[in-house]
Amino acid sequence: MRVSIDRKQLQENVQDVMKAVSSRTTIPILTGIKMVVTEEGVTLTGSDSDISIETFLPREDEERTYIDIEEPGSIVFPAAYFSEIVKKLPEQDVEIYVQNGTQILIQSGNAQFRLNGLDADEYPRLPKIEEQDTFSLPTNILRMLIRQTVFAVSTSETRPVLTGVNWKIGNGSLTSVATDSHRLAFRDVQLETGDASFSAVIPGKSLNELNKIIDDTQEEVEVLITANHILFRSENLLFLSRLLEGNYPDTSRLIPTEIKTEVSVSTKAFLQAIDRASLFARNDRNHVVKLSTLENKNLELSSDSPEIGKVVEKIETNAFEGEDLKISFSAKYMMEALKAMEGSNVRIQFTGAMRPFVIRSDEEEQFMQLITPVRTF
Repeated sequence: MRVSIDRKQLQENVQDVMKAVSSRTTIPILTGIKMVVTEEGVTLTGSDSDISIETFLPREDEERTYIDIEEPGSIVFPAAYFSEIVKKLPEQDVEIYVQNGTQILIQSGNAQFRLNGLDADEYPRLPKIEEQDTFSLPTNILRMLIRQTVFAVSTSETRPVLTGVNWKIGNGSLTSVATDSHRLAFRDVQLETGDASFSAVIPGKSLNELNKIIDDTQEEVEVLITANHILFRSENLLFLSRLLEGNYPDTSRLIPTEIKTEVSVSTKAFLQAIDRASLFARNDRNHVVKLSTLENKNLELSSDSPEIGKVVEKIETNAFEGEDLKISFSAKYMMEALKAMEGSNVRIQFTGAMRPFVIRSDEEEQFMQLITPVRTF
């Protein structure tokens, strides 16, 4: 194998596939990056068995040639060293030679590196995806779905299925739900999904990594679902993830059906006020902030620490309906919920001091979040 590649393009592709490489894998060769050079271009693959990322760098586009191929071939690089080498090479062009089977020579300008590689034929093949359910998702919608739900997944392995996001498709609608049993994020979008119908639980880790490498220049991402895997495919990217096993809980029964108190507030002002109110609550495991309604139908946020002191702030409401209320909740959960909102105002719907409450955007009826309060009063 002998090839010359544009360093910037190579570095971007290496950074993408590195997101799937783990040093803790029980399969030694998966600590490497597989490179396959053909007359069409260069394919890089990284995998940790749960996530696999494959990128393709074409030989040329309409503007310029990125790759000069003298001899096609394949090799597996030690990922940790290869990524650092590519990042620090002095010149724009990188020459890569493979000699004696697995001996790698990397040269750029006056810098030269020799690495011991591995036989690419020993690298595990990606699972063959036999299409069961397929649909296309606009890139901006995919990003939004991830951003507005994945933060609510559980970080505990006690219930592994809750570390993922539940996607359900049916009747032209895709719903995305995440919960850690203390909060819930729900988003619904209408799509041209054809006859696709499924329910799958995608690991939160996978969606976070996918969000980092989605190519914004691509208008759509094709999604393929099987019993055990989900594949996201665009022009020069394949992102394959295992699905989580187990039945995702029925979260629809958690959503309150009655409203006793509803307030509308500025998203930005409320977020900043909670951030300030939580300053004295950071030593508390739940970062608890208390909210009370006032006689003039505005709100009061407070938190206190016996060792530090107390903070109180009054918040003006845009609208107020219903009963007076005192409730406590996690400032961390509330701030993450508000940051996921896109509207300028939010409506918060309460059903009592110890019942979960709902947060909705005035501008996005299809997006809803639910938080369970903390008992303090």
